Amino acid sequence: MPIDILVTVLATTVIQSIFGVGVLLFGTPVLLLLGYDFINALSVLLPVSIAINLLQIIKHYQHIDISFCKRVLIYSIPFVIVFLFLVSTAIINISLLVGGFLILVALKSIFPVIEQKLETMFKHERVYLALMGLIHGLTNLGGSLLTAIVHSKNQDKNTTRVTIATCYATFAFFQLITLFLMGSQFELSYSDNMSFLQIGVIVFLLTEEIIYSNINNKKYNQFFALFLLLSGLLLIVK
Repeated sequence: MPIDILVTVLATTVIQSIFGVGVLLFGTPVLLLLGYDFINALSVLLPVSIAINLLQIIKHYQHIDISFCKRVLIYSIPFVIVFLFLVSTAIINISLLVGGFLILVALKSIFPVIEQKLETMFKHERVYLALMGLIHGLTNLGGSLLTAIVHSKNQDKNTTRVTIATCYATFAFFQLITLFLMGSQFELSYSDNMSFLQIGVIVFLLTEEIIYSNINNKKYNQFFALFLLLSGLLLIVK
């Protein structure tokens, strides 16, 4: 079992266990920097991401924002599929743009002018969701845009996380199906992938009990804003 992938899975699983995204958002660029290609990175990260999201959905399914998830399915998923096909030979780096956007979202509660501009942008939801699908298909960074728009709705922590988890799992499911239909070849063995999946589940259960369950709604919103800010900075630095 590659130690570098193990450490990546452990770290990003903790993040996704709290916020609903993280394994793909941070795991992809890390594995690319470590020398793994995009398709093999997906083969490791997608099953882990789906497993964590499914556990989150099972626990809080009654809080899912169904109407929003339906719109994501309609306007984002087709672009995820199409652009994942296109990216099989090249990676387009738009981390700087996405990172800058996340920083703006994180600062919206401090600067009213930013909040007003973002509210105007989010009103064009269909265009935003289509762009989100395009970016996720190309780079796996669509989770950042997903967290931004869900966070802007100012819902309670369970609704925020499970809605993000449902949409993120939908992304991952269709990516996995697309890779299968493409006949993609993976370097890592099935046993290694299953081990990473099992480790991800164990880390989620521990994080859920020790960290997530002890965060109230107010603190969660504050942590989420900090998460968006740090995510933006990391994407820019990368």
